[in-house]
Amino acid sequence: MKRVLKTRPHLEARIFEALHFEALHFEGSPVHWSRPLRVHLGVLVVASLLCTSMPIIWLAFSRGSDAAVSAGVQQMRGMSLRLIEGYRNTLQGGMEAVALASTLPQLASSLPQDIKAKQGFFLEVLRNVPNATSIYTGYPDGSYLQVINTARQDTRRTLAAPDGTAFAIRTIAGRQSADVVSTLQFLDSEIRPIGEREVDYASFDPRQRPWYQSVVQDGVPVSVGPYITGTLGVPTLTIAAPMRDDAKVVVGINIHLRTISQLLDARGISPRARAYILDARDDLIAHSDPDIMSRIIAIWSRTSGAFGATANGFDSSIETVARLRRDPAFANGGLARVELDGESHLVQIAPVSVSGLFKGSTAAIIVPMEDLVAEANRLLRHNLLIAAALVLSGVTASVLLSRMVSRSLNRLADEARRIGDLDTSEKAVSHSWITEINTLATALAASRHAISQFALYVPREVVRRIVNPEGRTVAKAARQDVTVLFTDIRDFTTISERHSPEDVVDTLSAYFEILNTIAERHGGTVIQYLGDSIFVMWNAPVEDPDHAEHGCRCALAMKAAVDRLNEENRGNGRPELFTRFGLHTGPAVVGSFGAISRQQYTAMGDTINVASRLEGLNKDFGTSILVSAAIHDAVGDRFAFRPLGLVQVKGRAEKVDLWELVGDSAATTEAGPD
Repeated sequence: MKRVLKTRPHLEARIFEALHFEALHFEGSPVHWSRPLRVHLGVLVVASLLCTSMPIIWLAFSRGSDAAVSAGVQQMRGMSLRLIEGYRNTLQGGMEAVALASTLPQLASSLPQDIKAKQGFFLEVLRNVPNATSIYTGYPDGSYLQVINTARQDTRRTLAAPDGTAFAIRTIAGRQSADVVSTLQFLDSEIRPIGEREVDYASFDPRQRPWYQSVVQDGVPVSVGPYITGTLGVPTLTIAAPMRDDAKVVVGINIHLRTISQLLDARGISPRARAYILDARDDLIAHSDPDIMSRIIAIWSRTSGAFGATANGFDSSIETVARLRRDPAFANGGLARVELDGESHLVQIAPVSVSGLFKGSTAAIIVPMEDLVAEANRLLRHNLLIAAALVLSGVTASVLLSRMVSRSLNRLADEARRIGDLDTSEKAVSHSWITEINTLATALAASRHAISQFALYVPREVVRRIVNPEGRTVAKAARQDVTVLFTDIRDFTTISERHSPEDVVDTLSAYFEILNTIAERHGGTVIQYLGDSIFVMWNAPVEDPDHAEHGCRCALAMKAAVDRLNEENRGNGRPELFTRFGLHTGPAVVGSFGAISRQQYTAMGDTINVASRLEGLNKDFGTSILVSAAIHDAVGDRFAFRPLGLVQVKGRAEKVDLWELVGDSAATTEAGPD
């Protein structure tokens, strides 16, 4: 189009007439009223000259708004990093404590053995991990030791702890004996006992708690929650791990959800900014708004279970964030602009898993755009009001023209990309008020139709490379290693005689569709259909370092698929198609062959001939899949083969070491010997 605009006026007119004539006479294309691009460009120039003040004011406004948004974005990114770091640090301390505890032999011994050492270690952990609510150990006999930090008022109230209590120790020992020990001991800040009482043990069994069951089931450290704790009855996140010396002894640490909420304060960005944590199921775990956090905890305290549908209704942005976190463009820290409650917001999300635990957890920060640009809007409002008339006219002209051009060009660009990707589904020719764009759209439609027809007769990957700007290399024949598969249907001539041509065509079409799909799924390229046979190749035109393995897996998958097809054919009266396969790997010359005016993409050489001969030898040995020694040497450790010895191949002086491909080695091993 640029070349057209640079030509002399009379030549330009002739070119435009020719293009317009082509558009009018293209087969099936509708005739639409349009004007040349130069008319629209003239309108734009006139509008620009008349509206000289508009670009200046708009530029100032845009820069001011962009600066405000950029500053807000930087704050959001910094806040996100600090939030994630704080969240991870909170959980990291608990993880390190659990990891250390799982290595201590004193904790592995059942209660009441080493109880003083156990209590001393747990108290030291709570001193060094201030965000932890409690740390505990559960044993396979139902014994339980828990040390609780009673710094929180609600914790002391739940335990009915005496004044001055800093820590509480719950002990359950001898559950299986007649003399069960179940006590709750209270300590002051100097670890001095200030009270003790017996508590009910029958209503609490550590072996029934989710943290114990998850660790015993998986045998690895796990994260559990949120859930309601058994002793304190508060929502918590838990990190638990098996003891190194006894995997059925589990040590865990709890972190109150209120602690997580305190890390999420986003008011440093704007008064209306908010932040929260979602788990892998998109359920709300913690929120920066104290009122919402209180409501979350209240729901947990009442339901002691799943509450996502109710709690998620507390913030209208959760559904949008849940959708964004599944988009790769935003899931790992991307910034999105979305509409929430009729107002634009910036959303920053980032994963917050820690050392493989709490997988799927995501932190989100949401800030109204109005808060970020409020100051810029106030400073520039006066100037915008003064130039309102000029700005309105300029904006109207620019918006109309830009939308008209950009929409058409974007549609054409998308169409070109689809054609390049061989998405050749028929679509209506897009219309624009610009004649040149209409002409280009018509040409693209013709190209799409031509390529769609071309792709029916040539392997799609070859077509893709031909239409690619660098695709000329596909025409150059070159020597390279390939894996080749030939298939043939046994007694196909007899089948053709016994059934009507229509039945044979329908059966063969379904057969080819199945084999073609399997070949593409295993990375192969169907080079040719030879009557009832198929010629499939790997490592060309697409490079495949595991081409021999993929060829074997493809042959096995094809055989299994044909067996299933034959079962259907027996049921509906269609002929059965018993297929033989020949597979060989080696060097061949691959590329385009033929006359200058007519060429074909294929491969030539001894490797191709051997593969074809191997397929035919199935008839002599009563086998289905025969492969060469080259295949066996390349993938012998991954598949099961049956040796057949050296065989003389027609047209070849040297004998071929013949093998039957039986199946996948793993599957064969599991099945055992016959």
